[in-house]
Amino acid sequence: MPTQVAKVLIDGPSELVFDYAIPENLDDVSIGCRVRIPLRNRNSTGTVLEITPAPQSDFTLRPLHSLIDPEPLITPGLMKLGKWLADYYGSPMELVMRALLPESVRQDAHSEKTQKVVVLENLPDDETLQKLAKRAPKQHVILILLKSAIQSGGQISIKDLGGGAVTASVKSLEKKGYVTIKHESVRRDPDADQEFLETKALKLNPEQEVALTEILKTPENDEPKKPILLHGVTGSGKTEVYLQAVQHHIDKGQTALVLVPEISLTPQTVQRFKSRFAALQDQVAVLHSHLSQGERFDEWHRIRKGKARIVIGARSAIFAPLKDLGIIIVDEEHENTYKQETSPRYHGRDIAVLRAHLENCTIVLGSATPSLESFQNTQTGKYQLVKLVHRADHQTMPIIRVLDMKLEAQKQKGRDAILSDKLRVSMETKLKNGEQVILFLNRRGFARSLQCPPCGHVCECQHCAIPLTYHKGDERLVCHMCGYQTITPRKCPECGDKDIRLQGFGTEKVEKIIQKVFPQSRIARIDADTMRKKNALRDTLAKFKANKIDIIIGTQMIAKGLHFPNVTLVGILNADLGLHVPDFRAGERTFQLITQVAGRAGRGELEGEVVIQTFTPHSPSIQFARHHDFEGYAEQELQFRRQFQFPPFAHVALLGTRSTHERRAEFTLENIHKRLKKNLPPHIELGEPLPSPLTKAHGQFRYQLMLKSTSARELSRYIRDILKQTPPPEDVNIIFDMDALSFF
Repeated sequence: MPTQVAKVLIDGPSELVFDYAIPENLDDVSIGCRVRIPLRNRNSTGTVLEITPAPQSDFTLRPLHSLIDPEPLITPGLMKLGKWLADYYGSPMELVMRALLPESVRQDAHSEKTQKVVVLENLPDDETLQKLAKRAPKQHVILILLKSAIQSGGQISIKDLGGGAVTASVKSLEKKGYVTIKHESVRRDPDADQEFLETKALKLNPEQEVALTEILKTPENDEPKKPILLHGVTGSGKTEVYLQAVQHHIDKGQTALVLVPEISLTPQTVQRFKSRFAALQDQVAVLHSHLSQGERFDEWHRIRKGKARIVIGARSAIFAPLKDLGIIIVDEEHENTYKQETSPRYHGRDIAVLRAHLENCTIVLGSATPSLESFQNTQTGKYQLVKLVHRADHQTMPIIRVLDMKLEAQKQKGRDAILSDKLRVSMETKLKNGEQVILFLNRRGFARSLQCPPCGHVCECQHCAIPLTYHKGDERLVCHMCGYQTITPRKCPECGDKDIRLQGFGTEKVEKIIQKVFPQSRIARIDADTMRKKNALRDTLAKFKANKIDIIIGTQMIAKGLHFPNVTLVGILNADLGLHVPDFRAGERTFQLITQVAGRAGRGELEGEVVIQTFTPHSPSIQFARHHDFEGYAEQELQFRRQFQFPPFAHVALLGTRSTHERRAEFTLENIHKRLKKNLPPHIELGEPLPSPLTKAHGQFRYQLMLKSTSARELSRYIRDILKQTPPPEDVNIIFDMDALSFF
């Protein structure tokens, strides 16, 4: 009888967890190990979730076959982090394990890439070489090439020698004892085609010196170090502070983790770090979703084996298996893209703070527009606040002008007011001076909808309750929620009228207009439609940096983190897009987005200018952003949040139901609501079940309710207990989102 049982998460999409007996010859199996297991009539692989004593039972468990890797792939620290995550966010442990171990690491289909190399063992004398030149010229050439490669180890890959055309010659040389053929691992480097020129540390200004000193300060009496919120205006040199803080920890023999909110920021961040740590380029690893499975496999294992000491990536990189972690940096910590939108619905910033606490390392949260949650934590003393209030190198903040587009619309007599006279004149001046321009519009496509004026019909998605967006390049109507596409009708599908019209505008239409207004300018568009190819974003930004592009038109992919000294004008074409939505964070997001986009201007020696086009010029979000006044905005917004008990003064959880049957989704949520209400603790506030603002998406009807409480733990535990008692119908999915950021 086995004495221990391993609970194993089976690889694949099934999310199965089975118990297996641990045989005596595998007594070194531990939590986090990868194992081979019998599954029905075949063999499979999995990850050990838990080890427990064998139960007293007549039932015989099947034993584990073997260990794939004797060393656990998940460190005890990460396992502890995963268990906390599963408990707090109410997610099954098997889903958490899939976050901790990427698919490329879990699946047998992915492995180390190898290549055959020819190694010179014994170089023949000159006479033999001359004979080979006449009798076997290919063998002679191979030996000469290997001789010239002696300084680099005396080996060349068969691929570089000519591939299959030289295989027979190489084997003949091997038989004669001149060479040997070996297999060598090959790293699939996502930046292999990039060249990084070494840069030196810059001299810090007094503010940066103070910031770096605070980051590197060791707490007294072995107290845990508080998270540091680095609040620095755009262009204040936060990245240089990050670089020098990382250098300090690398010099101490520790490792560093740098998180960025979006993949669009990764290329420039990687370039800065690999240039600064040129001598350690092979020790900088990158983790994000645009990597191929092979690249992700190689990067992850380089990190685990300690070959990579600096990791840069998006939110999932928080689970990188780094050892001796010295510092975690969360850049643009306010961004909602740090929140995972599928289970486990963790927040990358919050998990980073927890990991820093568990591993007793420094954590820096950086932003020009901190989240109100982080800012409030500094006011209560939970976090330490460090400020950079001036731009580096004595640069001035850009001048921001707000234009009322209601007046502009009157001038243009009802047409879409896309480019105001003021913005057009400013663009002409900047371009004439050889300067660069960024135009920001957070909506892709040509027109936001297709509408029939006589009957009012709007072409909507068959699967989602939103209008279809017109894309002129493809001549298609596209749903930006589920991807559904259809041809563009020439007449109204409802009444047959041919006077069907395009409403609104997106980046594609702006690009067409700018091409007509500025025909001599070099223009590029950056959005999800144009940046589909691998490295397309990186290449476009490189051209812009080299002044090969004059105007960039883009969505929020260009809104933050990018540094282009020659950009002196930023135009925000519709600042109202995210302002009027049913979300208490709408104003905060608008303020952050405007401030971040405006911060792209004037980062060099030339003064910057920002033109904000809006239909609500008196909005506090726009006015405070105009004056670069974060603290003024925060004070007003926190007062509102405190009054209505919204975060950061309470935790919010969202419960939602999704089903192809509308009544079942509604009934299931009503049933859960009754159970929640029955023994509701006094400190939990329960909302009513209502249709979601987006009532249908991906073919499923959506209902939701909100809960609030000052105690996150009790709120999460209460909801999870009720959900365990309320199994939903088979065709209804229940969504539990703790600390929800999206209410759609």
